[in-house]
Amino acid sequence: MALAIFDLDETLIDGDCASLWAREMAKIGWVDGESFLRKDAELMAEYAFGRLAMEDYMIFSLTPLVGRTADEVAHVVAPFVEEVIEPLIYSDAMRHIAEHRKVGDRILIISASAEFLVKAIAARLGVEDTLAIQLEEQYGFYNGRTLGVLSYREGKVTRLRQWATEHGESLEGVHFYSDSINDLPLLEQVAYPHVVNPDPLLREQAGAKGWPQLSWT
Repeated sequence: MALAIFDLDETLIDGDCASLWAREMAKIGWVDGESFLRKDAELMAEYAFGRLAMEDYMIFSLTPLVGRTADEVAHVVAPFVEEVIEPLIYSDAMRHIAEHRKVGDRILIISASAEFLVKAIAARLGVEDTLAIQLEEQYGFYNGRTLGVLSYREGKVTRLRQWATEHGESLEGVHFYSDSINDLPLLEQVAYPHVVNPDPLLREQAGAKGWPQLSWT
């Protein structure tokens, strides 16, 4: 039995859950739609080129949640995942998860999106184990800050090693599936890197390194 690790956005689903969540917040009136979505698009363009400072994105994206409880946010996230995210799940992703389960591998989703989104989506995928960006609460309310190491770029490697130690899991024979150049640090650490619908920068790296390139629909 080994670990089978999956990135979430643009790997398991055909889209980015953080940006889709931004649209949902605009739809329900939690943000000024036009200006918020314009800023979100600017930051995500930086992400695509591996230049985004995730701390800046989280400060921006968490501002609408300040003063809200986790239960209040979860109440909105549940129908969002059902109506918006579920139709975007790649059937090939579900097949690969099932194949890893069949041979006894433990499934882990690791994402640079907020934990409240990742856990809700993972539940829809039938995946229990997740690593995502953790949010700080103060007096029972989100305060707009994050906790610990952000699961982004090299932070995914750090968080995975911490998780493996805490859960007594070996990092031998690990499979990791991702679409993004931002996951290059972790792809280079695992025994079996799999590139899924890669962005142009990751496609170039995968070609040079001879990594398998998968096209999921």
